[in-house]
Amino acid sequence: MLRNSFVFIDGFGPRKEKSLWKNGIEDWDSFLNSPKIPRLSSALKSYADRQIKLAKQSLYSIDSSYFSQKLPSGEQWRLFDFFKEDAVYLDIETTGLKGNDVTVVGLYDGLEYKSMIKGINLDFNHLFSELEKYKLIITFNGDSFDLPILRKLNAVPKIASFDLRHACKRIGLKGGLKEIERTMGFARPQIVDGMHGGDALSLWKIYRATGDKYYLDLLLQYNEEDCANLKPIAEHVCSQLKSALQIQIAR
Repeated sequence: MLRNSFVFIDGFGPRKEKSLWKNGIEDWDSFLNSPKIPRLSSALKSYADRQIKLAKQSLYSIDSSYFSQKLPSGEQWRLFDFFKEDAVYLDIETTGLKGNDVTVVGLYDGLEYKSMIKGINLDFNHLFSELEKYKLIITFNGDSFDLPILRKLNAVPKIASFDLRHACKRIGLKGGLKEIERTMGFARPQIVDGMHGGDALSLWKIYRATGDKYYLDLLLQYNEEDCANLKPIAEHVCSQLKSALQIQIAR
């Protein structure tokens, strides 16, 4: 969907983007190949041409950070189609709602889950290096919680991020992650089914107090579910949003 997008251009909002589609300007190439665009001055056309050429360069050099800065926050989902093979699904556990102390960072690349655990292998420089391998960070409520916390710790490189919570709302999936999972028919393993953030904190406290690895393993299983379930949700949500946008383009 990125190649059909124009809202990343300064001064081009949703109405102007829809107007372009309506006039048969459906993608970047058709825009660049059109000598004139209805209701667009020659100066603005030249400016937009330069922005689109920069976007093409960024896209084919796999620079997601360019679009992260340019796309409106509600349109970050458009990154998914192009960058999904280089995406990582992230979720953190902390000692409180303010994120005073990060206890677990979970990463899922679509095939494998990795965990970084306080006091064992959690190193924020290493986390930064690990995240540099990817082009898109996908979270649920991460724009408000996970990523601001990790950025304060200098653990997040300049790559794009996509918060599923806002995209879910756009297709009628409301509530928290667990509620959305139930709506979509996902079933977590019974041992962690029904657990929430407060339970995760309790498991961490028990593990720290007793040293019993059972409680840590249970916490990691809970975190893994939080990470891994983001992938099918992202695929479903982005597919729905893409179909809706394609209908607008085809009109």
